[in-house]
Amino acid sequence: MHPDTATSRQYGLWDSPVSPASLARGLSFNDVAWDASGALVWREGRSDRGVLVIQPPDGQAPRDLNSDLGVRARVGYGGGDFTVGRGQVYFAEAASGRLYRQPLAAGSAQPITPAFGQAAAPALSPDGRWLLYIHTYEEQDTLAIVDSEGKHWPARLSQGHDFYMQPAWHPDGTRIAWVVWDHPNMPWDGSTLYLGQLAVSEAGLPALQGVKPIAGDEKTSIFQPQFSPFGRWLAYVSDQTGWWQIYLYDLERGTHHQLTQVQAEHGEPAWVQGVRTFSFAPDGKSIFFLRSQDAVQSLWEVKLETGQERQVPLPAYSGLMQLAISPNGEQIALIASGGKIPARVITCDPAGSVRVVRRSSAEDLPSEAYSLPQHIAWKSMDEGQAYGLYYAPANPAFKAEGQPPLVVLIHGGPTSQRVAGFSTSAQFFASRGYAVLDVNYRGSTGYGREYRNKLHANWGLLDVQDAVSGARHLVDQKLADASRLVIMGGSAGGFTVLKALEDYPGIFKAGICMYGVSNLFNLAADTHKFEAHYLDLLVGPLPQAADLYHKRSPIFYPEKLRDPMIIFQGEIDTVVPRAQSDEVVASLQRRGVPHEYHLYPGEGHGFRKSENIEHMYKAIDRFLRQWVIFS
Repeated sequence: MHPDTATSRQYGLWDSPVSPASLARGLSFNDVAWDASGALVWREGRSDRGVLVIQPPDGQAPRDLNSDLGVRARVGYGGGDFTVGRGQVYFAEAASGRLYRQPLAAGSAQPITPAFGQAAAPALSPDGRWLLYIHTYEEQDTLAIVDSEGKHWPARLSQGHDFYMQPAWHPDGTRIAWVVWDHPNMPWDGSTLYLGQLAVSEAGLPALQGVKPIAGDEKTSIFQPQFSPFGRWLAYVSDQTGWWQIYLYDLERGTHHQLTQVQAEHGEPAWVQGVRTFSFAPDGKSIFFLRSQDAVQSLWEVKLETGQERQVPLPAYSGLMQLAISPNGEQIALIASGGKIPARVITCDPAGSVRVVRRSSAEDLPSEAYSLPQHIAWKSMDEGQAYGLYYAPANPAFKAEGQPPLVVLIHGGPTSQRVAGFSTSAQFFASRGYAVLDVNYRGSTGYGREYRNKLHANWGLLDVQDAVSGARHLVDQKLADASRLVIMGGSAGGFTVLKALEDYPGIFKAGICMYGVSNLFNLAADTHKFEAHYLDLLVGPLPQAADLYHKRSPIFYPEKLRDPMIIFQGEIDTVVPRAQSDEVVASLQRRGVPHEYHLYPGEGHGFRKSENIEHMYKAIDRFLRQWVIFS
């Protein structure tokens, strides 16, 4: 629609083509993998169900591999759901935690591990005989192995560390690599890369011998080991220089070589199993990798012999993940999105020619319906640097005078990052006439280890200051209406929402809190194993830091929460149990503070069911109209 024909209507009241129903019905993607035959397999999230889909190598239409078993690994936050090899797919089944094997061509899935504990990150040996995987049972994590047909009872290869991830095979099938870390660290704080020798027996499962650490320590983060196709190198990511860079370990000489040099991120925080940011080309002469810089992700190739880099041009896409290279090296599969392009499964050749394999939505809206994110920086309250993504209101059918209301989005983690790929939440608000600021506050990844570590002992301080100062920055730039500011976040982001409303009352006209942390003592005592000691770094160890826990727990200062709030919570959340939200709601109710509380049965930490996602967005729109637009 031409701007001259746009209808004048107040910001926040624009009729949006980005409907709650369309957001709820969209697919999600979390991994892709190639078989040697050239078949491409990916996992789709359909509401609360994970489904494997295959694109056969003969060009036939994609099809679901099965409709009976939900595919989802449940070690920690998940991830590492499946792998593909030798005409088979091996996957973790959501309900039982077992690993299954299923032929790609035809046939039903068969279990290959017993039904106890949870399994993730299956890795098939080069000869197809064995399967490495991560197993957890009664809070004991191990590196395990089973034969690929499930004839033997699984065996533990390594135990004794708190966490294991990213097992990898050497091409000769006798050496393996994996990453471990221990409390109180998270994997991005300090982790260790191990190399091990396997003794292979014809009668039983292989046994581990000659284990040695080769990189990383308690102050250095290690990520994604991968052996080169012909076995000379072991590549991995380390942040020993302050940025996640790719390194090569020479298995013959025992030496390390830094391959990438640019001050940018070439790894990601391992919140889940199975995360990948690089892969060897099949000829072993180069590595294709993802680079994150200023919240934009791009695809690159580096030659091993010379270190020469070149960018693979993908100008439409700024959010990339889980690259996988076809066996012949002619295609690279990615999960990709752009500021105005919803997530897709794509393939591209090394020159950058793209084919769309699968779309997450109907993509029936023109690009003008979306707002293009802009990376911005500002000085926070203490003059520290903060970053974020700004979205201007965007809807070709409407226009308005003055400054728009602003929604400040706070990501979870807090060690996470918002990148310039497609954001459903940001587009939901921007298309209705809101400006949006997605804050990469200090503590976020994407800006080096020093920036990430600034939140150590400062959670509840710097994140809050960066959110409030970011909103004020946009007000000063005449890009937002100071009287109509909103803050929204989930999990750790929900904690920041509560703290911002308490510490800076009246700044925000309303708050949107999703499964937010309100009681740090309870979080430390009740959360799952993965984050059981996370607060040791973010706040301090107990009991020494008990005063800080009390001071920074929103629930102990409920009288400060005076601004209208809408709160959402999963009934079976084990990361931030519902009691955390119940306490906040009880306080709001006692004091007559305007609020809504929506509790979703069957939902955990983060909502998956389409009907609940649709309901949440509808409730938010209605709530903001009442308390921000019309108030």
